[in-house]
Amino acid sequence: MAAIRHIPLKYMAGISLVGFALLKLLHVYESNFQAIAILIGLFVGQITLFSAYAVFIYPHFVSPLRHLPQVPGGLPLVGHGIELRKYGPGLMAKKWIAETPNDGLIRILWHFNQEMVIVNSPQALSEILVTNCYSFEKPDFARRFLAAIIGWGLLTVEGDEHKKQRRDMLPAFSFRHIKDLYPLFWEKSCEAARTMTAACDGEGFAEMDIAPWTARCALDIIGLAGVGVDFGSIKDAKSPLAQSYEFLQPSPADMPLIGLRAFFPDFIMENLPLKRIRDATRAAEHIRDVSRNLIRKKRILLDNKEDAGLDILTVALGSRLISEDTLVDQMMTFLSAGHETTASSLIWSTYFMAKYSDMQEKLRKEIRDNLPSPDSDATITSTDIDNLPYLNAVCSEVLRISSPVAQSIRVANHDVTVQNQFIPKDTLLVLVPWTTNTDPKLWGADAHEFKPERWLSLDQGGTSATNAASGGATSNYAFMTFLHGPHSCIGGNFAKSELACLLAAWIGRFSFELKDKSQLDERNIRINPSIVAKPEGGMHMLVRVVKGW
Repeated sequence: MAAIRHIPLKYMAGISLVGFALLKLLHVYESNFQAIAILIGLFVGQITLFSAYAVFIYPHFVSPLRHLPQVPGGLPLVGHGIELRKYGPGLMAKKWIAETPNDGLIRILWHFNQEMVIVNSPQALSEILVTNCYSFEKPDFARRFLAAIIGWGLLTVEGDEHKKQRRDMLPAFSFRHIKDLYPLFWEKSCEAARTMTAACDGEGFAEMDIAPWTARCALDIIGLAGVGVDFGSIKDAKSPLAQSYEFLQPSPADMPLIGLRAFFPDFIMENLPLKRIRDATRAAEHIRDVSRNLIRKKRILLDNKEDAGLDILTVALGSRLISEDTLVDQMMTFLSAGHETTASSLIWSTYFMAKYSDMQEKLRKEIRDNLPSPDSDATITSTDIDNLPYLNAVCSEVLRISSPVAQSIRVANHDVTVQNQFIPKDTLLVLVPWTTNTDPKLWGADAHEFKPERWLSLDQGGTSATNAASGGATSNYAFMTFLHGPHSCIGGNFAKSELACLLAAWIGRFSFELKDKSQLDERNIRINPSIVAKPEGGMHMLVRVVKGW
């Protein structure tokens, strides 16, 4: 019950007016000033009583969720809210689920003792994501925060509108179309390898924070593959389009703004005199103008039967069923969702290769034996990448153990049951890929180990490896990186293919070593409590060009 967020002001105002009318009939007050004071007193008194009930009585003595296993500790009034704000639900849920005996549902209290349920069993996940998927939506305050920047696309709409938009966009993300984009992925990956090589000294060495490089690579690929625009970020980190786009990315500083959306309407939030809001608004308008002009140019090319490219936008335009405004929102959504998540995955891929040098050498050999050098003019096909079992195993393991999005929050839009537990309307439920993806009950005793071999199947002779789809997990819901069902990530195949090409070019060309050796222990890496999980302060590496490719 999100009681504080849903104070029934209309009913309270009605009760206050009725009480006011009765007092008037009884001639209780003598002046208009006294009448107004009584009316305000009635209204404030009701809010006070309701708030006291919602904060101190309901969660502890009335709520049907009070019997669920609960995370111990917490502070009066704020519960575990401070920890959630500081570290994010993903990191904390991983700790709480490990420490709290449970059957897949755990209750926590956060600000003003509002209830939140962490979900971690295949049965509960299947009910929320598939069986009763339209009974659960993204919270309104989170959707409104995102929509203020990227509009009402697949990430922010729900219900029938979500069904329609997903149906209209599916052809652009089809398996066949993604295969056609591999040469583009590879071309940009090679450009990145050459540019990073030039950034090294005469002996092919450099100390680098690879985080900005991952963002630049991902932005250029998502721009070309998504809308047919080269942001030019790899060659110039300060290119105008790239700088505008950077303002759109949610940061840890945005988390309080997202939370405030739970309590205040849009017209207040969007007019706050904050530089962050002004910058994001201007950047969004710039990208929207570019997208709108591009849509119109591509429509003309398609009308004239001319080649408009292979990008996602062109394929979506081919359906003729999507309005210009909706297409602009979809492009903003795709750019936003696809950029930071790929950058995060590439950071963690490089981290694990630096941590496990034997795996890095094994992967480099597979890449060099099968793919052309970034310095050559040769291109590749999807088959060239898909036929590299160890590369794909490494990518799958990175996406499993370090999902770019640590958690996904849903809200029950009516009273419903999950795993036979009654869930009241407006209850927040947290799905945590970081936890489910590393659950020993689903993945075995080595669930927390980085082990690409779990994604490989050897032939009878033990000499040839192919990729194993499940990774040895006991449930389809053990891998939650892209979620499941009608709200699953429409760009999952795109993301993995893009990551494979980038990682192949990077590991094929360079060796990576952690500058700070204490980071060999992952517990020493602090994660930004933002929407996308990235290391705070970047990821600093000793980078060397490995000759011979």
